[in-house]
Order: sequence, then structure tokens, then C-alpha cells
Amino acid sequence: MSPQSFSLLPTDALLVIDMQNDFLPGGSLAVTGGDEIIPGINALATRFDHVILTQDWHPRNHISFASTHHLQPFTDTIQAPYGTQTLWPDHCIQGSPGAQLHPDLDIPHTELILRKGFRLDIDSYSAFTENDGTTPTGLAGYLRERGLKRLFFAGLAYDFCVGFSALAAARLGFESIVIEDLSRAVALAGTVDQTNTAFAAASVRRIPSSALTE
Repeated sequence: MSPQSFSLLPTDALLVIDMQNDFLPGGSLAVTGGDEIIPGINALATRFDHVILTQDWHPRNHISFASTHHLQPFTDTIQAPYGTQTLWPDHCIQGSPGAQLHPDLDIPHTELILRKGFRLDIDSYSAFTENDGTTPTGLAGYLRERGLKRLFFAGLAYDFCVGFSALAAARLGFESIVIEDLSRAVALAGTVDQTNTAFAAASVRRIPSSALTE
């Protein structure tokens, strides 16, 4: 996708997805290179008037945990009422150190921290809708009431929570843009290619952070 420069507007928002200890090196579901993007996210956030953070916030024995089903993470799946559920190591348990935002994340003007995935029997990759594709988190209403229209996404992970959030935003009528170099992928078999194909079909743009900082 060809580079394009973006002048930021008062109706833009940066959504920083799930920069939590469990998703960073040393965490139970660490994304390779996840810590590398923290300085860039901090720097980019200073250019936005509006920043929103998300947190995975799971109860113990959550449906997405392999241990709940006595199965193996990453490779095993279950059939949930809303479709196939990938199983993960226990992660981002409510109130645990692993669920906390990484201490190096420094965005003091954050306006909202949205917690998702707190229902026991349904996972929530997207910041907008749970994995059934219909149960809302309330974020879309918040953004519309605030008059925020163009959304830029960074964080973890590119092929799951960042991707699902960006695609849901596009379906809900927001302009949706993913900052590729400020995200990292879990990269299970085919997940990055599937995400990129879905972005193209939904007109979700992928840009480098330099398009906003030149």
C-alpha cells in the first residue's frame, strides 16, 4: 500500500490496544517484539488530542483459556456458541500483574481505558464487539458522542485484537487506519495473511507511523 501523509484532525483518535504485561516479553502470552513498539507509541500519542487504551480483562476459568478445557494453547480450539474459539494460555486475569498496562507506556492524557473480555463465556478480541460480532462494548457510542470519526490503531496483537478492532470500527462506519510498525503479530498459521486480506476487503488502510510524523 502506497505511503500517504496524514494531517491530524480534532476528530481523530489513537486507540492503543492491549499493551499489557502478559502480552509483552516475560508475560504468559508474550508477542515477539511487543516491547519494541512502546517508545514509538508513546511518541506518537503526544500528537493526538484523543487517546484511548484497551485492556483484556478476563475472569479466571475464562472460555479462551486452554486450561479451562484441559487442552493445549495455540493449537487446540473449541466450538463456542459464537464459532471457533482459539485457546490461549491463561492471561490478563482481572487484577493480576499480567493484566496491568506495561509501566513504560506513558500516555498521561489518555481519556478512556476500556476493559474487554470480562464475560466468562465469550471472548472479546475487538474493542467494539465481543466475538459473537454483536454484543457491544459501548466504545462506538462513546466515540460518536465525542464526535471522533477517524481512528488510528496500534498495539497488540496485529492479527488478533488490533485487527479485529480495526475491522469492527470499519463495519461501524468509522474511518479505520492501522499503524503497521507500531503493532506486532502473534503470527499463528496464516493469521497475518488473513488479517491483511480482511483489511483490504474492508478498506482498512495500513500505514507507517512516519506518515503521521513527517
